[in-house]
Amino acid sequence: MVALVLCGGQSTRMGTDKGLLQPNAKTWAATAADILTEQNLPVQFSVNKNQLDYYKQFFSATNLIVDDETLAVHGPLLGLLSVHLRYPNKSILALACDMPLMESSLIKELMTASQQYENFDAWLYKNNNQPEPLCAIYSAQALAAILQLVKAGKLYKYSMKFMLEQINPFYIPIQEAQEKCFRNFNSHAELNGL
Repeated sequence: MVALVLCGGQSTRMGTDKGLLQPNAKTWAATAADILTEQNLPVQFSVNKNQLDYYKQFFSATNLIVDDETLAVHGPLLGLLSVHLRYPNKSILALACDMPLMESSLIKELMTASQQYENFDAWLYKNNNQPEPLCAIYSAQALAAILQLVKAGKLYKYSMKFMLEQINPFYIPIQEAQEKCFRNFNSHAELNGL
């Protein structure tokens, strides 16, 4: 398994790259990486081509995987599939960089679920009956199947939610006390009180 920090968004509402926000001593991307590193997994960062030079100032170039623009998809799915192309036989533990309140105990619970319930394609949380696809584990087999749908022109939407409908995910319900961990931040106004 490989751990992945998803940083490749456009951050248009924030107005600045969310992964490189540094309200404390570390960038949000580094904070997410620290949580994933606790699982003793190698950590990679998914970035788009416009971010590459900026991220090289903070992270080793060998850990940066640029979106593969030959794939006819966009959004987080493009990041996931680009990393899958680099590591086709490994499952991916993905975490979005804009969830700075995430706790390592939730990542550990995901890892445990993926080992206990092996007959599923993905393992993720459900928050008020909605999936949380940007804190999840995706099996190599599921990503390969999605990639084949993309190449065949049969993935009609590129949303993570639609992608989950094409595979067999295992859901863990989020407890009320855990909801704050899944909060993502999209504007400077939302950063108040962090």
